[in-house]
Amino acid sequence: MNETNRADMLAVLERQRTAFTAARPEALSVRHDRLERCATMLKEHGEAFAKAMSADFGHRSHEQSMLTDIMPSVSIVRYSQKRMKRWSRPEKRHVNFPLNLLGARAEVRYEPKGVIGIVAPWNFPVGLTMAPLAQAFAAGNRAMLKPSEFTERTSELMQELFPRYFAEEEVAVVTGGPETGQAFCGLPFDHLLFTGATPIGRHVLHAAADHLVPVTLELGGKSPTIFGRSADLQRSAERVALGKMMNAGQICLAPDYMMVPEELEDRAIAAVAAGVSSMYPTLLANDDYTSVINRRHRDRLAGLVEDARDKGAEAIVVNPGGEDFEGTNGNKMPLTILRNVNYDMRVMQEEIFGPVLPVKTYRAIDEVIDYVNAHDRPLGLYYFGEDKAEAEKVLTRTISGGVTVNDVIFHVSADDLPFGGIGPSGMGSYHGVEGFRTFSHARAVYRQPKVDLAKLAGLRPPYGTATQRTLKMQLK
Repeated sequence: MNETNRADMLAVLERQRTAFTAARPEALSVRHDRLERCATMLKEHGEAFAKAMSADFGHRSHEQSMLTDIMPSVSIVRYSQKRMKRWSRPEKRHVNFPLNLLGARAEVRYEPKGVIGIVAPWNFPVGLTMAPLAQAFAAGNRAMLKPSEFTERTSELMQELFPRYFAEEEVAVVTGGPETGQAFCGLPFDHLLFTGATPIGRHVLHAAADHLVPVTLELGGKSPTIFGRSADLQRSAERVALGKMMNAGQICLAPDYMMVPEELEDRAIAAVAAGVSSMYPTLLANDDYTSVINRRHRDRLAGLVEDARDKGAEAIVVNPGGEDFEGTNGNKMPLTILRNVNYDMRVMQEEIFGPVLPVKTYRAIDEVIDYVNAHDRPLGLYYFGEDKAEAEKVLTRTISGGVTVNDVIFHVSADDLPFGGIGPSGMGSYHGVEGFRTFSHARAVYRQPKVDLAKLAGLRPPYGTATQRTLKMQLK
């Protein structure tokens, strides 16, 4: 993929900013129309996007692409269309006594920022481009998109399709590899949203700092999956299996490791394996099962397993069809469950992002809480169980970007909930009204009455009796 030079990107940014400034104030109907064109593009070319994503992955489930990229993208477009009028209304705010009695008024206006830069990842290349774009449009902005070079066909399709539906002054697609990505993140956007790995997020933050660009980072981390003793083991394990095998585990919110009561370890592992086997009786020729994105990532995952084995872990390969994965040219991998893991292993230090599932055991729930709190705050946290007091204890004593109780990942599917991390798992959020506000400037507007309040309240020199009266009243 050819690199795009900084001068060309900067020229597009300036054209978008000029068009944005000239068009203000834009009617809500213009925003609605842009969102409608997003929905039309997705519905008319969803199948083409799914085929492009499958080609990029080596194989990606067609139905999964429609369910996880196309359908959610249309959903958040419709959600934003229905709510942006309410989100856009000015909010009345309180004015301190006695100014409010004398006619002073205050409000907050949520106004567009200008041009938003959106850096999308390879794992859900359409969904994680369109969701932030929809909310940037709902807030009245223009946008520049930088899709991943790892999903080259999908990126090229975006570059082909967007100009059919949008002027370059509305949205532009920039393609290229790491050099382009680095230059893109250093542009003087009005806001930058990056979705990707935590180590890259640090570089993005540094690049944006030169122009003091506000940044939203959607990162990842090691999302713990906790089985309480009150959990329905079979149902819980099936749901973990679904979340871990979807997209071959290449999900920022995938259950990264399981924590189970020590007496339930064998049953929990067997139940997860059974859940995988029921959904995927075979893997290599199974159209429902997605490939690992490339050989480099597959080798990295294999290295995590090998490192864990060398340091004492037991590896349980869930291979229902008894297939030979080493004898293929593809990058599909079966699920490997790891027992007897410890923090010296790379698999417990790095985000896995693939079909590898470490299992830790515990005796008391406080051990789980202490372990989670001793490590980086995760993007997601999952608790399974019917003990409401224990569930609440886990929620109130840990911190994570989001939580799903009695399932995994599903909190991201609720358009009305904010999605984002905290600390190393992210900064800021989108989805919900929070997404609209992320891409908006909360502009304070104060209206002073005709009465000279500064003189009346003794707020200007020479200070005297009125000043002392105001101080006494406000400080009592």
